[in-house]
Amino acid sequence: MTISLTRDETRAPASGMTAEERKVILASSFGALMEWYDFYIYAALAVYFGALFFPPGNESAAFLASLATFGAGFLIRPVGALLFGRLGDLIGRKYTFLVTILLMGVATVGVGVLPTYQQIGITATVLLVLLRLLQGLALGGEVGGAVTYVAEHSPVHKRGLYTSSLQTTATLGLLSSLFVVYLLKTFLTETEFRAWGWRIPFIVSLVMLVISVYIRGKLHESPVFARMKASNATSKAPIRDSFTKWENLKSVLLLFVVAAGLGAIFGTGHFYSMFFVNKTLHVPIETVHMLIAIALVVATPCYLFFGWLSDRIGRKYIMMAACLLAAVCIQPVFKGLTHYANPALEQFQQQGAVQVTAGDCKARLFGEPVSACDKIRGYLTDLGVGYSFVPSGNPAQAELRIGDHTLQGFDRNAIKGALVAAGWPERADPAKMNTPMVFVLLLVPILFLAMVYGPMAAFMVELFPARVRYTSLSLPFHLGAGWVGGMLSFMVTAMNVSSGDVYFGLWYPVVIAGLAFIIGMVFVPETRGRDLAT
Repeated sequence: MTISLTRDETRAPASGMTAEERKVILASSFGALMEWYDFYIYAALAVYFGALFFPPGNESAAFLASLATFGAGFLIRPVGALLFGRLGDLIGRKYTFLVTILLMGVATVGVGVLPTYQQIGITATVLLVLLRLLQGLALGGEVGGAVTYVAEHSPVHKRGLYTSSLQTTATLGLLSSLFVVYLLKTFLTETEFRAWGWRIPFIVSLVMLVISVYIRGKLHESPVFARMKASNATSKAPIRDSFTKWENLKSVLLLFVVAAGLGAIFGTGHFYSMFFVNKTLHVPIETVHMLIAIALVVATPCYLFFGWLSDRIGRKYIMMAACLLAAVCIQPVFKGLTHYANPALEQFQQQGAVQVTAGDCKARLFGEPVSACDKIRGYLTDLGVGYSFVPSGNPAQAELRIGDHTLQGFDRNAIKGALVAAGWPERADPAKMNTPMVFVLLLVPILFLAMVYGPMAAFMVELFPARVRYTSLSLPFHLGAGWVGGMLSFMVTAMNVSSGDVYFGLWYPVVIAGLAFIIGMVFVPETRGRDLAT
């Protein structure tokens, strides 16, 4: 089938999807869904991995290390973007993203059979990080390949709609991972799940891998790339052509800015909200997973809607509106989550009842806590308790004031007892939790994500010429979305630990989304209707 990819198609009448287009979208989407599932199953189990794969003794440090390992998969994605982007522009889109899915599947199954820290010590930690890096490497090549492949098969007047189907796979992958974990925890005891049940979600991805490889093996090469190859018009040096010519480099930089805004919303809505409601507000993880899962189901059609809308009114202003809304709403949304999920905690926070006064306090993020101050701050953070910090000139001093109680040094039981006596709720009270409002507030940032992510694939593809498209869009996307979004939970948590304020770290996504809006409104072009064959 030959598809004309010219601006004249913007005036073409709407028609049904052809069999070939349906095959391309379904095959690409199923493979992408499998890769996102593999990548996100770690996020769904991050609260367990701190104890499974990291040294005991500091729960906050172990959880931070677990988040950092999750983020490591995002950090390596730009390397995968360069490696597979170059191959995709040299040898073709189809074969490149067939390799990425194989790599992702093997790494995921590897996590499922990996011995724990208790069994092989620090080797388990190292192997876990290496497997996460392999997953990130694969995903770095998958996203650019899939969106390029689908867009180059799509009629121009439906490009936003067709490529937005791929964007739903990130949400559906997270939803699938949460569902599998929820299902297992329904039938297994907590002891069984912690002992061996957590391995099952990783191992079952082997079935999805076999299906995905079979389906993708049946696909044909992109018509745009096939024509370029037939006319010997492909780039001989995609990396050099992408990043050494100002006209193309300018587009690379602009995509990085938009992708960073996407990453800020993505990390906040998909991941940090889940950690915040569970770890800080003390809502049971099963309840959190259920609410997030329902929010993801509700939001999924919105990706398609905003992709469709971008075919009619353009990509730019929809994406920029999402960044602006996120910058304005993130702080109020999370404070609202506290109000509706754990009103007793909100009341306790307003009292400002906790103050740490100490001299030797380094806010160490990893490793064993050294001083009494380190232990106090780490323990308070693990409990989700905000506090004010007063530096002391006495290195030996470590004083904790909780309401009318003043404690010297670190005593876990004494601290918890004083907190409870001062009104701190050890867990969220289900009778006082406004579940519908918690659901709505969890849904809000996911809807913002749909606004920016739905049109994003078409925008990225239209921004670059065909001969360097795969390479040019992959690197800035993964630098922006991958680094900002992947490390967001870690950065927000680290800022909270350093400041003692459970909301302070949220300025990280707020500032990034705000900058993306300002720069995007001034410099980012509208791309709707561009010819992909040039």
